[in-house]
Amino acid sequence: MDLPWTFLLMLFCHGQLLPWLRTEGDESLELYNETVAKTFLQFYENTAQIVRHQFMEATWNYVTNMTKKNREEMLHKDVEKSEHMVFFGTRARLFKSARFQDPAVKRMLSKLQNVDKAALPQDELREYNKLLAYMKTMYNMAQVCLNEGPCMPLEPDLEEVMATSRNQKELLWAWQGWRDAVGRPLRVTFQHYVKFSNKIARLNGYKDMGALWRSNYEYDMLEQDLEQLFQELQPLYLNLHAYVRRALHRHYGPEVINVKGPIPAHLLGNMWAQSWVKILDLVLPFPKKPPEDITQIMQSQHWKPEEMFMEAENFITSLGLLSTPPEFWEKSMMERPTDGRAVECHASAWDFYNGRDFRIKKCTEVTIEDLLSIFHQMGHIQYFMQYKHLPMIFRAGANPAFEEAMGSVLALSASSHKHLLNRGLLSRQYEDSEEEVNFLMGIALDKIALIPFAYLLDLFRWKVFDGTIQKDAYNLEWWNLRLKYQGLCPPIPRTEDDFDPGAKFHISASVPYIRYFLSLVLQFQFHEALCKTSDHTGPLHRCDIYNSKIAGKLLGDVLKLGSSKPWPEVLKKITGQTNMSAKALMTYFKPLLNWLVTENVRQGDILGWPEFSCSFEEKETDNVRFLSLKLDPEQANSGQWALLALSFVMFLVALLLACRLYSLEKKSLAQDTTPQEASVDES
Repeated sequence: MDLPWTFLLMLFCHGQLLPWLRTEGDESLELYNETVAKTFLQFYENTAQIVRHQFMEATWNYVTNMTKKNREEMLHKDVEKSEHMVFFGTRARLFKSARFQDPAVKRMLSKLQNVDKAALPQDELREYNKLLAYMKTMYNMAQVCLNEGPCMPLEPDLEEVMATSRNQKELLWAWQGWRDAVGRPLRVTFQHYVKFSNKIARLNGYKDMGALWRSNYEYDMLEQDLEQLFQELQPLYLNLHAYVRRALHRHYGPEVINVKGPIPAHLLGNMWAQSWVKILDLVLPFPKKPPEDITQIMQSQHWKPEEMFMEAENFITSLGLLSTPPEFWEKSMMERPTDGRAVECHASAWDFYNGRDFRIKKCTEVTIEDLLSIFHQMGHIQYFMQYKHLPMIFRAGANPAFEEAMGSVLALSASSHKHLLNRGLLSRQYEDSEEEVNFLMGIALDKIALIPFAYLLDLFRWKVFDGTIQKDAYNLEWWNLRLKYQGLCPPIPRTEDDFDPGAKFHISASVPYIRYFLSLVLQFQFHEALCKTSDHTGPLHRCDIYNSKIAGKLLGDVLKLGSSKPWPEVLKKITGQTNMSAKALMTYFKPLLNWLVTENVRQGDILGWPEFSCSFEEKETDNVRFLSLKLDPEQANSGQWALLALSFVMFLVALLLACRLYSLEKKSLAQDTTPQEASVDES
């Protein structure tokens, strides 16, 4: 039986007689000096490993078997973890670390002071935890049902519809159905979540939750740098948007796509329009030279999910990096279970804080997209293993974006034409620049299409947290941001009864998202640095660091640092720069950007969406207004004939009534004329 951390605490207090654990309010230098701080941090280390491990086990048990019992156990362990954080966080604030000499001690005490949601009173903490569990469960359990047929979960069914269907009504059904199933039920809950979150932030010394999230980057100029990076990347996105809009206009016609307006959000091959790679067949620059279908090749070669994980493992170990321990292969969930368990399919990598247990949870499908996703998740696992020797407080990425970028940088090499060819997933070399543009278009539809979405998602939440966006305008402001930054609009009218942000996992799971925007920039910086180290020559998009031990050494040295150093120092170690820069990303896509600019000028396309209205529903169905109703043309035509017939009948009735009235009036005059004339009075 595991010993609770509180029992260990009593043993430690009794054995070591540390008065600072039993004395609050006494901040004398004698009790809170640097030597005591080191002992305090060591005690945190010993207890935190136990508490975190138990919490991760309970959480894993729930997300891989979503029962009420497992949820209650997870919530119980979450409370224990919070108690542990509060105990050590409040005491960490008592140390006057400015006087200390060891920068690592100062950094650990500083990080320990942010206790996040543990700052809430226990009754409110339990309510907040239940609220978070409810939102995640609602998202993970949601399904969309056909009128006469089965119900479909998001993965893989609804995602498959969005990726492969070219039927607008079917796409609209899946798009709207998912938002009705997830977004609408979460709207009121999200309002409570915002109140709790802001209280958590204030208890930790921040004005709102957005400020607390941004503090994880330890950088006062974060918001200004984000805006600058977005502006640097905007020309690439605007040219891609204009080109894709023109291609969709060719496919769907002018009644659906306005070449000067935003794109309806359900036509881009993805439930959230954050990746457009699934519509490559509609937008391929040179359709006479289509790329090979790697997914089809994998399936014809009878790939299995575990084999896909082994492929990523092979790439990582070829760099001289660490191999995953046996527990990884025994305990990871690599496929959706077939025993009927409800599980959370959203891919994630897990560190169980004992130095040997690392797992991935993913409902893998045999596709190239899932293969690259596995490379990304295995990058996380490598990060965990590289920094496992560090104190618990430093077992994290240099900043949250580093964690994502380190996984993605491996996928950049794995998706290169050279690597896929060498691994037997492609059969022919490039023949000319046209095929190269086609290749880069496929990468851009995944990477570049994500730029504005990854930027605006947290921009929305920050504005909600600071009160700029009020609860009665959540959905309106969500679509205002999506129009402004993405050039997208909803395919049907939306109201404040809807809550479309909640249809995204990271909203319902309370996971900050700006890390994905920054990781887009960082992964190309890392890729460029590793390619230079491996003596790559030629265009950046052709680089493959597979088998480069020198690149692996540089990468491993950076991963080992965890969050023990400020991220600019870590960035400088790998790139020689201390600032995040979009230059490497722009260099990677330069051949594509040059082609897009030329093509858009040739077509006379306008960058942006000056005609920013979106009335897709009316265009799609050709609806017309009749007596204040929206009807299809056939119904409206029938209504017009019916109204005309009714008008004719009413005219005949009125005519008959008039004739009858005239007849009666004439008869009455004939009877009364003589008597009336004889009795005229004189004046």
